[in-house]
Amino acid sequence: MDFADIRREFDKTNKAYFDELQSELGDEMEHYSKLFKSAEEIAAELEVVKDVLFQYDTLNKELFSRQISEIQDRTQVLALKKALADARSLYNLCRLFGFNDLLQRLPFVQINALYNEVDNHLAMLNLKDRLENQADTSGLLNMALEEVLFKFIKIGEEELKLADELKDALRRTRETMTSNIDPKDPEFTQLKEELERLFKNRNLKAVSQEEMKHNMLTLNKIQDKVCEINRKNRLLQSKYEGDIKFVRVHKRLVEKGTISDSERRIFEALRLVKQQADNSVMQNRNILDNDSYFERMMQRHVVQQFQQTQNIKLSPDSTRYINQLVVKEYLDEFNGVTPW
Repeated sequence: MDFADIRREFDKTNKAYFDELQSELGDEMEHYSKLFKSAEEIAAELEVVKDVLFQYDTLNKELFSRQISEIQDRTQVLALKKALADARSLYNLCRLFGFNDLLQRLPFVQINALYNEVDNHLAMLNLKDRLENQADTSGLLNMALEEVLFKFIKIGEEELKLADELKDALRRTRETMTSNIDPKDPEFTQLKEELERLFKNRNLKAVSQEEMKHNMLTLNKIQDKVCEINRKNRLLQSKYEGDIKFVRVHKRLVEKGTISDSERRIFEALRLVKQQADNSVMQNRNILDNDSYFERMMQRHVVQQFQQTQNIKLSPDSTRYINQLVVKEYLDEFNGVTPW
């Protein structure tokens, strides 16, 4: 019995608070109106969610995962994700307002797990789309590759152990590759492309035990090679007093093969160019705002240190090439542009 008319007073207070919010928030009220749903409104929205989930087994996470893994249409996956997100919100409202009978309408215990399955599959479709459409994949290595969801042909102790080992191999490879300071290194580029082919060729389909073992061997080889690249980069970085800009310039000049047959003389010339450039920038950082002036100034330093100091004969094209490399590194650093 409601002797004190608690329900009526509660509804009255809620209505007053709702009206006050609406007057203050205006159009933004749409985002807050979800806090004030009746049991009938929640029940109706639960019916919509149930219609979206009707075709899928929501009681068995593994079966649900296999069912959605066959969906290649992102629109369908997004609709599933929205329905599950709505279900989570409705569950919270049911608990908040004590609509316990509505909690029996959906298997809410499974909702978070099902949502994660759908979210993972959507991430896989996005990755597949980027790879198969040959979009810019420079950011691929920064994705959480170890979180890629693998679908196994058979599930057992051995497969699960292999899955953990493969995820660990992916994590280690990703961390090793993202620590590289020279993404334009030709050898590194080949290794990155090999890693991307590993995913593209697999086409994100089921992975057998043998494929997992083969992928782990490939990943370990890639990691070992990148570790060696990083080791050599650190040696050069130390010689340039930690300045990674000149590590990249140095490597491009050595790779070109027409500047000088002596890597040591290239280093000595660049070291002096670096000193002059750093002194100029330190005295007046505003010179980096004037690209053409900075480029002309640096060209004089390049000619002086390469031709006059180190006796490295430069053609006009070689001079421009060296100068463009150096200038670009300084301007990218000044403008906050990363090599990735």
